[in-house]
Amino acid sequence: MARPIKETPILRGEDARRFEEEMRRVDNLSAEERKANREKVRKQCEKFRSKVIIKI
Repeated sequence: MARPIKETPILRGEDARRFEEEMRRVDNLSAEERKANREKVRKQCEKFRSKVIIKI
């Protein structure tokens, strides 16, 4: 049986301000910047997996 989903906490103060700034920054990214970000994350994930996951 599934567990009930908890309510999403409400952001206040500095956390709310940082969240709004990050949302504005992401909305203003160009297609090239988005592609570069995806590639950067993909490479970081591969690096992490190569260190954490034991290959058989």
